[in-house]
Amino acid sequence: MISWPEELISDLARRKCIIFLGAGISMNSENISHRRPKSWKGFLEDAISEISPNKHIKTLINKFDFLTACEIIKSKLDRERFNTIILDEYLTPGYIPAEIHTHIYNLDSRIVMTPNFDKIYETCASNISSGSVQIKSYSDNDVAEAIRRPNRLIIKAHGTIDLPDQMIFSRAEYAEAKVKYKNFYTIFEALIITHTFVFIGCGLNDPDIKLLLEDYSYRFKCARNHYFVIPKKTIHRDEETVLKSAMNLKFITYNPDNHHKELTDSLKELSEIVNNKRDDLAKSQNW
Repeated sequence: MISWPEELISDLARRKCIIFLGAGISMNSENISHRRPKSWKGFLEDAISEISPNKHIKTLINKFDFLTACEIIKSKLDRERFNTIILDEYLTPGYIPAEIHTHIYNLDSRIVMTPNFDKIYETCASNISSGSVQIKSYSDNDVAEAIRRPNRLIIKAHGTIDLPDQMIFSRAEYAEAKVKYKNFYTIFEALIITHTFVFIGCGLNDPDIKLLLEDYSYRFKCARNHYFVIPKKTIHRDEETVLKSAMNLKFITYNPDNHHKELTDSLKELSEIVNNKRDDLAKSQNW
């Protein structure tokens, strides 16, 4: 089981954390036919089956340059066909939230952010909360207003499958969003400064994450760490040392065997620990 840092438990209990959910969390889900959502890499590998020649695109994918690969794929396929492929992968299958989604919800973080296009976590949260969780996208003009309210909030940092033309999926879309929706990135930056982020199921190659964390680390050298939960042996210890310094991160590792069961079990335990901590804080009034 994961040994969760006491500082993280305290921040979660005081609702000073923002949980950032990557594609790895969605991949725990299945539909009734036991189909699971593909990773970004897997989705792109399937998409190029309709493109010939595609050797160069395969090379980009193998180099983890997903933004450029996606840009080329979109240029080779017409808009309608590309959107159909996305919908067929992330909406039509009807993925059912997994146990891990419930444990994440039970951490009762007021704000959850995700770059995932699918609706798996928000379906889980909406069902448990009887629809009382607010859901906002990077393109909404009232994200700041929603953050200031006491309601539970899910922020879709790259858009949602409901609006495929507004999803941030390629290099050009990233560049456009940075300019067109600069207020959202100002909000994102403010949250990085004021809250402790816990990244779960994420890759270290997400451009938003890298840019914001590197900037945070450089500008606020004495600031507290954020947390990145990853499987053991994901990165070499030398690379981990560099990333800790460059991005002001603490890595929390777990055994990924048996479909990442240790992570699911550890998140369940964490939710219990955090709720007990909240009971203690309520008694002491030391919020």
